[in-house]
Amino acid sequence: MKKVFVSIIAVAAFILALSGAASAADTIKIGHSVSMTGGASIWGQSEAKAVDLLVGKINSAGGILGRQIEIVRYDNRADAVESVNVARRLVSDKVVAVIGPAQSGNALATGPVLERALIPMVVTTATNTFVTVDQKTNKTKTYAFRPCFIDPFQGTVAARFAFDRLNAKTAAALYDVGSDFSQWVTTYFEEAFTSRGGQMPAKEAFRSEELDYRAQLGKIKELNPDVIFIPADQKVASMAAKQARDLGIAAVLLGTDNWGSPDIFDLGGEAIDGSFFVNLTDTSDPDIQDFLSEYRAAYGEEAVLPNPVMAQDALIMITEAAKIADSVEGPALATALANLKNLKVTSGILTMDPSNHNPLNKPAVIQKVDAKNKIFVFEEKYQGE
Repeated sequence: MKKVFVSIIAVAAFILALSGAASAADTIKIGHSVSMTGGASIWGQSEAKAVDLLVGKINSAGGILGRQIEIVRYDNRADAVESVNVARRLVSDKVVAVIGPAQSGNALATGPVLERALIPMVVTTATNTFVTVDQKTNKTKTYAFRPCFIDPFQGTVAARFAFDRLNAKTAAALYDVGSDFSQWVTTYFEEAFTSRGGQMPAKEAFRSEELDYRAQLGKIKELNPDVIFIPADQKVASMAAKQARDLGIAAVLLGTDNWGSPDIFDLGGEAIDGSFFVNLTDTSDPDIQDFLSEYRAAYGEEAVLPNPVMAQDALIMITEAAKIADSVEGPALATALANLKNLKVTSGILTMDPSNHNPLNKPAVIQKVDAKNKIFVFEEKYQGE
C-alpha cells in the first residue's frame, strides 16, 4: 500500500512538472538588458517598471499570438562586458527578441552576440549611428533596431540651438575620450556648429571616471567661449559645472540626453541652473500624458524620462512585428520590424526606415535645467529629418 501511495505521488508530481513545462513553453520570452544597478540605474529601474506596466496591459488583453509575454530581465550594470554576458544568457534562455541596452557602448558590444543568434535587438536610448549600421561595411545590421533619434541629429540640434537661439559664435567641448557616444556626438556638434558659421577653438578630453576637470576647463577659460558642450552624464555635467563656475567661467553649458536625471538638481545645484540639454521627450509632450499618469498611478512616483518611454516603444515594436509576421522566429520578426509603418507607440507615431533601422522624423527637444524648482523646462522642439 505504501508503494502504491508513493507511486501515485510520483505520477502526480510528474504530471505537475509537465504542466509547468507546458505553461512555460506557452509564453513568449522577450529579453530585457537593462542597468538596474550602476551609474545609469535611475533610468534603468524606471525603464523596467515601464516595461512591466505595459506587459501587464498586453497580457490582460490576451497577450500576442494567443500567448502571454514573459520578460526575462538581467542587470547589465551599464557595463559593456556585463552586457555581453547578459546577451549570452538571453540567447540561452531562448528569448525571441531583446529590449535594450540603453547605452550606445553596451549596445555596440551586445549586437554581434544577438546578430549571430538571429535574435532582434531593439535598443532603447542607444543613439550611436553604428548600433544599427556596420561602421566598416556601411551595411545595415539585420537584427538591430531602435525607436530613438541618432547622434548626428542630436549633435546637430544642440549646435542649432546654440547658434540660433543662444546666439553663440564660439563653442568649446568637454568630452569623455573613453566613450563612443561622447566622442561621436562632439564630432557631430562641431560639424553642425562650424557649418553655420560658428567657431570651435577648443575640444578638451577627459577619461571616464575622472572627477577633476579643472585643467581642461582652465584651457577653455582662456578662450572665453560663449557655450561649453558637455556630452556626458548628469554626474560629470554637475561636477564640471561646479568647477567651471569656481574658475569664473560664465559660458552657457549645453548637454545631451543623458543629463536628464533628477540627480542633476542636487548634484549641480546653482552651478548647473540655467543650462540646457537635448532630450528625446519632455513631460509636456501631449503624446505621453496617458503613460505618465498610468506610471504615476502604478508606482506612486514620476517616470525618469526618456528611457521608460523608449522601452515601451521597443516592446510595442516587437509585439506589433510578431503580429504582422504571425511568428516570433528571428528572421520573420526582423523583416517585420524593418518595415513598421505608422505604428502608434508610447512616444507618438513610428515609421521605421528599412535602409538603416532608425525611425523616420523622430523629434528632439531642448530642456532647460531649473535647479531652484528642481524641474526641466521645455524650451524648443526640433522635428527629425
